[in-house]
Amino acid sequence: MAVSAGIGVVVAAGAAAAAGPWQGGQRTAERRFAAARDGRDAPAGPTRKSTSAAGTGRRPAAKPAPAPADIPDDVPTAAPVLLPADGTSVPLPAGLAATLAGKLKPLLTADGMGPVRTGAVVDVSSGTVLYDHQDGTATTPASTTKLATATAALGVLGPDKRLTTRVVAAGGNQVVLVGGGDPTLELGQLAKDTAKALKAAGRTKVSLGYDTSLYSGPTLHPIGHNDNLAPVTALMDDEGRLDGSSSGPAPRAWDPAADAAGDFAQLLGAQGITVTGPPQQRNGTHGAVTGSTLATHSSAPLDDLVERMLTNSDNDLAEALIRQVALASGQPASFSGGAKATRAALVRYGVPLPQASFHDGSGLDHDDRLAPLTLARLLALAAGPAHPELRSVLSGIPVADFTGTLATRFQGSPGAGVVHAKTGTLTGTNTIAGTVVTPEGRLLAFSFMTQGAYDPAATEGALDDLAAAVAVA
Repeated sequence: MAVSAGIGVVVAAGAAAAAGPWQGGQRTAERRFAAARDGRDAPAGPTRKSTSAAGTGRRPAAKPAPAPADIPDDVPTAAPVLLPADGTSVPLPAGLAATLAGKLKPLLTADGMGPVRTGAVVDVSSGTVLYDHQDGTATTPASTTKLATATAALGVLGPDKRLTTRVVAAGGNQVVLVGGGDPTLELGQLAKDTAKALKAAGRTKVSLGYDTSLYSGPTLHPIGHNDNLAPVTALMDDEGRLDGSSSGPAPRAWDPAADAAGDFAQLLGAQGITVTGPPQQRNGTHGAVTGSTLATHSSAPLDDLVERMLTNSDNDLAEALIRQVALASGQPASFSGGAKATRAALVRYGVPLPQASFHDGSGLDHDDRLAPLTLARLLALAAGPAHPELRSVLSGIPVADFTGTLATRFQGSPGAGVVHAKTGTLTGTNTIAGTVVTPEGRLLAFSFMTQGAYDPAATEGALDDLAAAVAVA
């Protein structure tokens, strides 16, 4: 939950704001699914806007929780996860690696897979690589890049970090809307709080400025102006969307900051504050504007933002988060600064980065390079007991045949409901990386990547078969 506040006024309840990802979003949906399955009422809890689209293609909304009678008797369930709390490993069953190799080898050459095929499977408890097909060869990861972005953001910033937008009385009769890098910003409550503070000071007529100096570098991604990503700026509301949507591709503002300032001026007017003239861009310094703060708006906690980014494959959030990582790491808040900071964060975690190359946070850049071993190790790191700060990496990745970008995949597959995975799709690139719990209760992390495939639907099916094979190993 986002929080807006005027001077001394907290608008949202702290308890709800602090609930975190396990009490909101995907976790709520899964509790409701389980309650419907078991014939119980789902517990009440906060909900989030519909999360139903990928960063590279619109997906239908996640299916509503079925009635108990609609749940087939053979829905796969997994044994308890064999991951001791003290981090010690449980011995690997004899033959597991051979079993995986026997299942996966023919699937890697199945129809739909491109000429470049790589993969890795890692046992989370022991860290053992159970399957390796050129697992150190880095290729274009597409949106599975967001696993690296999420890990870096949580590791550097912490799961409780919030992104704060401010309104500053800057002297004279001007107030300035100062961007804090929150693409999920909603301006309504901030305008109410600002108007309340202005009226308390006896002011009902102001000029409006806006500041985007927190970020540096180009605003346009190398893909150019695109429905999958707004120009990246420190000030925007609702991700610069022009169609009222909350996820997936959408027409975007050419100048999201100016549009946000215009929206804010209208909202102030609705609260009885006259804004004279059009909003003017100010030139602050790294997001600092001199003056007294009238009101603030803080985003949801970072772990909630990470969940949303992964479930929806939200490109705008991904680019915002790597800029926050850059700022916290002493790098410029730009594409290149974020890429450097992300690499440094993963190196500190000890994640192997063979041939890795970072150019953005979203994975929309075809020049990004990651190996399947890197992606599988990122997931194993998030699943291990030593790094609870990374848990929303796991809780955010979609569930097969149920949520987010996997809502319409794995239907009728043994991986349905068992595979949790992030996918990636660009022209000629298809990837999947996630986790499964085997029937024996082992938690495995996997990644499969292919380049040069020509039939996206067939390629998605082939990757799904690989993931499902890991689930039933």
